[in-house]
Parts: sequence; C-alpha cells; structure tokens
Amino acid sequence: MGDPAGIGPEVVLKAVAEESVRRACAPVIVGDAQLLAHTARKLDLRCGYEIVRRGESLPDDLDEPVIFHLDNIRDRVEPGVESGAAGRAAGEYIEAAVELCASGRVDAISTAPINKKALFLGGYSFPGHTEFLAHLTGAPEVAMAFVAANLRIVLISTHVPLAEAIRLVRRDLIERVVRLTDRELRRWGIDEPRIAVAALNPHGAEGGLFGVEEAAEIAPAVEACRERDRVDVRGPFPADTVFLRASRGEFDAVVACYHDQAMIPVKCLSFGEAVNVTLGLPFIRTSVDHGTAFDIAGRGVAEHSSMVAAIALAAELVRTDDAGRTVEAT
Repeated sequence: MGDPAGIGPEVVLKAVAEESVRRACAPVIVGDAQLLAHTARKLDLRCGYEIVRRGESLPDDLDEPVIFHLDNIRDRVEPGVESGAAGRAAGEYIEAAVELCASGRVDAISTAPINKKALFLGGYSFPGHTEFLAHLTGAPEVAMAFVAANLRIVLISTHVPLAEAIRLVRRDLIERVVRLTDRELRRWGIDEPRIAVAALNPHGAEGGLFGVEEAAEIAPAVEACRERDRVDVRGPFPADTVFLRASRGEFDAVVACYHDQAMIPVKCLSFGEAVNVTLGLPFIRTSVDHGTAFDIAGRGVAEHSSMVAAIALAAELVRTDDAGRTVEAT
C-alpha cells in the first residue's frame, strides 16, 4: 500500500473495489489492516476484507480481496507528513511482497507510491523501488520502464542528478539496457521487438556539433547489439521526434538516456494512467506513475486510475509470461 502517510492506502482501496480489477486478479493488499480500516471509515470507502497475518496461509479461493497484515506502524502516522515511521513501514511492505512472490504465494506485485526521503529516514538507503527490488531479489540487471497507452520507454538511468545521468550514457550500460529490453519485450509476447534509442543531445548532436556522446557511446552500442546480439535496434534518433514515432507504431519501445527525457512524453500522453514496470526481476512488478501526493493525502480526492492500470497490466503480463514459459517448456 506504499507510504501510509501518502495517498497509497486510499488509491489501493479504491482500486481493489473496481470490478475490472476483480475480474483481472485476486488482490492481496500488503499493508496495515488498522490503517486501511481507518482510511476506509474516514473516506467512506469499502474495506472489511479478510485479514491474513505472517505465517498464515492465504485462502485457496479468493472471491474478495484480502489484507496481508504486518501490524508494523509503531508510531502515529499523520497523512501528508513525511516520517521515518512511515518510511520504515513502507519498506517492510515491499520486503513482505517480495517474500510472497518468492514463495509462489502471489504472482506479481503492484506498488503504491513511496516517499524516498521517508524511506531513507526509515533506515533504507535506496533511491526508489527499482534499486530496492534489485537488492532484495539479487537481480543482476534491472531497468525502469514505463507503459503509456501505445508507448513503451526504458530508462538508462533513474533517480540521479542530471550531470551524473549524462556520465551514465556509456556504451556498456546502453548495450545492457537494450539487450534487457529485447528479452523482456519477448516475455511480454512481442516476438520480434523493434527498439529505438534516443539521442542525448539536441538534434542527435548534428554530426558532433552539439556533443560527442552519440558518436562515441550510443551509435557503437546500437551497432554492437545489432551485429553481435541480433537485436532489432536503431538510433540514436533525436529525442524531440523519436517518442512520437514510437507512439505511432514505428517502434515497440524507446530506450531513453535519462529520467525526465522519458517522463515528459509519458506524462504528456497518459498522466494518471501510465504504469511503471521494473524489467529484469524474477517476477512481474508494476507501479503507479505518480508520487505520494502528501498535499492531498487523507482528503479522499486522489485519483486511482494509475493504480487500476498498474494492477491490470501486472495481471496481463503474468498471463503472457506464463503462456510463453509453457510454450518454451513444451
């Protein structure tokens, strides 16, 4: 349910009450049952779901959502207030969800938003979900991706200063992200993924007039992936047009050079309905495309469409991945 001081509890309760979510999956809410019940009473939302505690078995046949209760909010948590208590609780929800996935008790994880400073105050030194999940699973290669309507974007770097993001536009890292993107898109049922790589500098550097990264790092990475790994990847393409081309169907995904290069087209196209997906994990993980929204937490006005979209995509990807693994096994 994300940070308990944010809008996570509200959007989770709203999402699991939707008929479309119930048709797609059997939701298990990892969080604090008391806080969820309090949120439901305050905001007039549906709750009253069966509670399962650590060490207890999940019901075999889920007709209604259940709450996997951690009872881990030891200090008072105020809506909209950043705190170590809330950050620690949010971190423990993530750890519990990964344990459930690793044990095979659930098939996928959809995460509500966390607050990075609160997470740090709670004792977790990770800049976000992606790095935290990679640590918990030991995944050697992960990448942050976003699905927005008919656009898929994968990031070379995530939450780092822009100066550091530019330094991370390196041939070796680009090659790893391109190969990972190709592999994950195949898991999603795209048999022959077409991948584009965005340029870092304006107009693709105009032959070196505006920068050297395209010729020195990006183009050699693209060529290596095409020739050595047989990946259908092209670029670098100017960032001011490549996302439009992908949204019109020319490419199945775009590899972006840094966080905001990816997020601007995503949020312009599908704000509130885009989905964050972590590539490279041993299970499917999706998330909302927004933050904890402390300014409106506890007021009952949070929009839950991104949470619904995240859950629906997770369920769809699980079915696609399962079908692909069945074919491979056969």
